[in-house]
Amino acid sequence: MNQVKYFTKEGLEKLQDELEKLKSVDRPAISQQIAEAREKGDLSENAEYDAAKNAQGMLELRISKMEETLSQARVIDESQLDSSKVSILSKVQLKNLKNNATMTYTLVPENEANIKEGKISVSSPIARGLLGKEAGETVEINVPAGLMTFQIIEISR
Repeated sequence: MNQVKYFTKEGLEKLQDELEKLKSVDRPAISQQIAEAREKGDLSENAEYDAAKNAQGMLELRISKMEETLSQARVIDESQLDSSKVSILSKVQLKNLKNNATMTYTLVPENEANIKEGKISVSSPIARGLLGKEAGETVEINVPAGLMTFQIIEISR
């Protein structure tokens, strides 16, 4: 399954830093725990050894998955994106026409979504409904809570 995963430059750097930490800090720490548990005697009845080996297996799985993700990663070239329409990395100011609330979202790759920072995944219902639209347009978006109507006030980068 070789599926390309898109990242912003910052998102890719964050993932690379996390992988480096796992390899250079966490991996040696678990190896040390295994060595210490091994020194305590009979391995067949050593719960510390079993726990450390399990932690090592989980860490290696996590490292493997991150390396796979990085091998499929591509950085989004913002210069190639049309800033007049909503697309990935667009910052969109919306007005909810039902309650006149205004909100601003930035559309980001799925793995960088963080609603507290106003970053929503391009695969979310709201983002999918906004993609390709222009400022001034009114859009109806089907969300889990029902049909919502928004007016796109502004699109920026």
